[in-house]
Amino acid sequence: MTKKTEESFGERIRRLREAKGISMKIFSHDTGYPEDFLKEIEEDKIAPPVAVVLQLSRIFNVDMDQLQDTRNKEAARKRTTSHKKRVASYAYASLTTPGEEKHLRAYRVTIDPQTEHKGVEYHHEGEEFVYVLHGGLTIQVGRNTSILKRGECISFDSSLSHKLSNPSQEKAELLVVIYVP
Repeated sequence: MTKKTEESFGERIRRLREAKGISMKIFSHDTGYPEDFLKEIEEDKIAPPVAVVLQLSRIFNVDMDQLQDTRNKEAARKRTTSHKKRVASYAYASLTTPGEEKHLRAYRVTIDPQTEHKGVEYHHEGEEFVYVLHGGLTIQVGRNTSILKRGECISFDSSLSHKLSNPSQEKAELLVVIYVP
């Protein structure tokens, strides 16, 4: 007897949509969300907010708890995977132990002089707080660029595209606190 693997949130949404014979274009029209956003949900690239899950449960006429349970398990799996990728990177040292399943995590991040930080799990839901412990930092969040020195900080919606670089001649050390739902 083979063990049945549990369906992810995105797989379940795609299965429900296809079972009703709804094209992605009509799905987009019926929900009011862009096709790209809905594709990211179906591909498990993002975990949608609760309001979206509620709307999807109404469209598919299923109990929200049934969808929410799968969404929560998927989000927990993504948090764990994301944490493991970060601590495997040369630049990240976890300050949260054990941190794999925590929603709030702290890292000590180092960036070599005059280099761009190698992106590790840059795109994720939640919030991010960056505090410069040593050196300097240039951070671009969306279209906005900030230059931070020792003792300065910034917080932002981490689903926005963001890039960090060290413009100084010395190694930059940062305290990075990430909240993921």
